[in-house]
Amino acid sequence: MATSPPFPTCPPSPGDGVLRHPHWWQRRWVRYGALSSLLALSGLVILALVRRQTGTEGFLVGLGLAVLPVPWLIAAFRWLDRVEPGPWRNLVFSFAWGACAAALIAIVANSFATRWIATSTADPASADTLGATVIAPIVEESAKAAAVLLVFLFRRRDFTGIVDGVVIAGVTATGFAFTENILYLGTAFGTDQLTGDRGIASVTAATFFVRIVMSPFAHPLFTVLTGIGFGIAALSAERQHVRRVLLPVCGLLLAMSMHAFWNGSSTFGEYGFFAVYAGFMVPAFGLLTWLAIWTRQRELRTVRAELPAYVLAGWLGPAEPFALSSMRARRMARDYARHHHGRPAAREVARYEAYATSLAFLRHRGRTGRAGADFVVRERELLDELWKRRTVARPALEYAARTAAPVRPVYAGPVPYGYGWPTAPYPAYNPYRT
Repeated sequence: MATSPPFPTCPPSPGDGVLRHPHWWQRRWVRYGALSSLLALSGLVILALVRRQTGTEGFLVGLGLAVLPVPWLIAAFRWLDRVEPGPWRNLVFSFAWGACAAALIAIVANSFATRWIATSTADPASADTLGATVIAPIVEESAKAAAVLLVFLFRRRDFTGIVDGVVIAGVTATGFAFTENILYLGTAFGTDQLTGDRGIASVTAATFFVRIVMSPFAHPLFTVLTGIGFGIAALSAERQHVRRVLLPVCGLLLAMSMHAFWNGSSTFGEYGFFAVYAGFMVPAFGLLTWLAIWTRQRELRTVRAELPAYVLAGWLGPAEPFALSSMRARRMARDYARHHHGRPAAREVARYEAYATSLAFLRHRGRTGRAGADFVVRERELLDELWKRRTVARPALEYAARTAAPVRPVYAGPVPYGYGWPTAPYPAYNPYRT
């Protein structure tokens, strides 16, 4: 059933009802196997290249230092994605693409382009500068954007807005920065081994301070601009083809420009790097962080505004829209389920929260005219998932709503679309029988 204005369903295609066997390249295990093999092969190649440039000892030192900011960055993006958490497989793919495929493309393309420029101009110094400020931003941001594009195209249900674009882009860039930091820190360690430098005065310490302490967010910051472009495109109606193409391209161009400006800061004089860092990078980081958090809060407001329609139809309890629109109440509901029924119950409540959030976003897109042809099918799928978990989730969410803040039950008169108001409390009401 649909509790919002009707939307067109997918038209039947010729031969519906006939059992079709997909071609071998359309099978899921074939595609997953091909993608996993590609990433694994890229990882082995990039591992060999980095180890060749840094040596075994330098590689191990670089690996140990480069991994330090990764958990914090992943946790930050995962926290941002808590309203409607995407599946872990998307994050794993994004990180692996950034660390393996994108890094391999960048190291090969950058080296080839820089050598070609040096040979053509007979000026290695200018070639290095041009490679860092022009070639590297174009190649690296394009390689990282490929992961966002793949998730946008093939995991469209998981890519519904700006936050999803920010998270996918940020995790991809975190993986890329991880591999790049291994190379830079391992090379710095090798230099110190040759010169005998130790401690704070060493090249390794300086590289660690600049890349790990001062600017671990640099690569994620650049690529997040691309993710925002894809996120706004995801919010656009399917008929707005030009907008859905131009917005990701504009985001990618902004990411390249910011990357080029950051890489070129060392050529702006003795204090150019620190001036760009303090006057541009830090404010940009603060602005984008604010935008991401504001977008997350707007998503919570959307949940509170859209879910009462399903309360009227009997699918949700009266207190659930409030509980599901508060991150504190959501956490309390999971804790309640874990305390009374164990970890499996807490996981079911978490899934219930995720499905309810997806349902609210789907209804919002439908109400604003941006729903796809599969609106009714997708809505019923989400309602089915909620109904399966109502026994565990509803008491937990009611407890959380009462504890977090009192909420007035949502009652109304006649229920639209032929669904009468239940005469018994909602646990005994089954929408499937109406």
